[in-house]
Amino acid sequence: MFWCSLCFTLSILAHHVHLETSSNLTSFKIHSEPLREYSKCNKFTKSPTIPTITPRELETKDDPKTKKLSCISTPTTCKKEPYRSFDGTCNNLENPSWGAAKEPFAELVNNSYADGVHQFPETSEKEQLPNPRAISLLVFPPKNIIDFKWNLNTMQWGQIIAHDMSFSGRTTLINNNPVTCCDIKGHLTSDSAKNPFCAPIIIPVNDVVNKANGRECMEFVRTVSTKDIDCTSSKSPSFPISEVTAYLDLSLTYGNSRKQADSLREGRGGRLKVIKRNGGTWPPQAANVLQTCSGATTADEPCYVAGDARVNQNPQLTVLQVILLKEHNRIADTLSDINKHWDDETIYQIARRILIGITQHIHYYEFLTIFLGEDNMVRNKLIYPNAKGYVNDYNKNVNAAILKEFSTAAYRYFHTLIRGQLRLFTEYRFPYQSIRLSDWINKPSILEKNNGYDGLAIGLSFEPQDKSDQYFDLEITQYLLKGNQTLGKDLRAIDIQRARDHGVANYINLRSYCGLSIPKNFNDLCDYMSIKNVKALKSIYKRVEDIELSVGGSLEKHVPGTLVGPTFLCILIRQFYITRVGDRYFYENGEDKEIAFTLEQLETIRKGSSIARLFCDNGINIKSMQRKAFELVSPWNPVVSCDQLPFVDLTLWKDTKEEENSKCKDNV
Repeated sequence: MFWCSLCFTLSILAHHVHLETSSNLTSFKIHSEPLREYSKCNKFTKSPTIPTITPRELETKDDPKTKKLSCISTPTTCKKEPYRSFDGTCNNLENPSWGAAKEPFAELVNNSYADGVHQFPETSEKEQLPNPRAISLLVFPPKNIIDFKWNLNTMQWGQIIAHDMSFSGRTTLINNNPVTCCDIKGHLTSDSAKNPFCAPIIIPVNDVVNKANGRECMEFVRTVSTKDIDCTSSKSPSFPISEVTAYLDLSLTYGNSRKQADSLREGRGGRLKVIKRNGGTWPPQAANVLQTCSGATTADEPCYVAGDARVNQNPQLTVLQVILLKEHNRIADTLSDINKHWDDETIYQIARRILIGITQHIHYYEFLTIFLGEDNMVRNKLIYPNAKGYVNDYNKNVNAAILKEFSTAAYRYFHTLIRGQLRLFTEYRFPYQSIRLSDWINKPSILEKNNGYDGLAIGLSFEPQDKSDQYFDLEITQYLLKGNQTLGKDLRAIDIQRARDHGVANYINLRSYCGLSIPKNFNDLCDYMSIKNVKALKSIYKRVEDIELSVGGSLEKHVPGTLVGPTFLCILIRQFYITRVGDRYFYENGEDKEIAFTLEQLETIRKGSSIARLFCDNGINIKSMQRKAFELVSPWNPVVSCDQLPFVDLTLWKDTKEEENSKCKDNV
């Protein structure tokens, strides 16, 4: 049967190679000046060298001028606790606020704000930067080119990581009054001109589609910053706030505060709350469906609550969130069976620790190697593939805070991987339903219909993602969050606007930071971009110094063995380095025995953790999966029975000491 499904896969791939949907909007130009010929452009002939990280480079200095600010009330001293806090405080015992929720983003290069404080960046000639929607139309047009190796699961797991690490602060952090700058019909509101959080994206003249529908804007609300919560003075540079912890601690499952975490717990057996409905097990139902799930049409349809407010954002994301929830309860149930004397708190915390360890291993050894290249990760000490014991690389001088160059530019590049049409598959890998992504945004009810949960999960593992390139699906650049309207938002335009909102330094400054060559003119860009893209940039920006990181970085030719160009690769490597070495609880650390796994436990996590195993253990009726479940099914990666996949041996968490003590008491 699996050969049949394999033949089906290969036929799909052969068919998709010819499906490239081009847009007629690529002729849109911003400057009308004629372009000179790029006869001097050099061909991209050699791989760029990414400077290896030096630990001191990313250490936070003791100098008060460079010491990262803290915006939350934290303990003056921290006790060494066996388990992580939920809000991220006291991970670093000497700097309790590092990596905590509701703390500022960090930065590699000083901000680009026009006034040095908070005003949107300007060009080098003190003019307004080009319209972000116009840039999206010209440089990032819709074209569907599929990836022949990696599946949609690869793209979607990336969003799990993104939501675990950062969440740009919403205005609800400072008040309960929602801000609307551009309404759902694309019209400017009264707030747009007077509310300081409003920065709507204006529809450019040449945007034929939106203009024909009478739309004049797209919604954009600025991120709450340190100045908005009186953390920095009115004259000091402001930093955007992140609502969630910076650590890879599954805050999207467990929450970002003790209060939130407790609200998600069942209160017995270490379990998280679930509801049983429509033949499956689901996260708790939201109290106000129509408010929580904007795509919902009835007050009683499925709409979930989890550790992260974005759980219902798209059906594929929701599937992975449900998998993580169910995996926690599966682990908790096993621990409860083998350690009947453990109380609810102990089971919950140990299950949480194990699941975080499993996902951290998947992140670093199975997922990130696809994007960053295994050799790059080994050279920069992000992974240790041959390690037999602990990797004690925790550095108390490294702040694991999220870099805004990472969260707001480099990592958002991977929105290019999103596909707008999703197919649901049977266990035998035959498609039985196709859905449009924009029809199911903030509307997770499809998971509970027509075997939707398993169908979407298998689809994630079986359907190719879009190729990592400069092209973006129309479903996210023209129909995002459309609701019951004909058109919606443009995610790529929002990405560009968000980078401005956060004051991210320009493209050239980041290349300089990374030790890469600095273009002195547009012609120099040909060393690492296509001539077509260099011409497009020259039609947008007057000077090479004005090119924005989110734009220029997205056009670089990829470093071999990775899915990104050299500038973004430099940023990504640095982020995932500090995320690892700045986390005292990272699963491979063993210096503190109170928080470390035993060597046997660590070894079974290394051998038994995989995205394939998560799918097998937490589907409803999923019985088979390819071993490398971020990779498409192929003759060298066939679908196999779940029984053939390695697993984490949870019996290694049996509390033998307590059992021996009980026997001794019985004998007495």
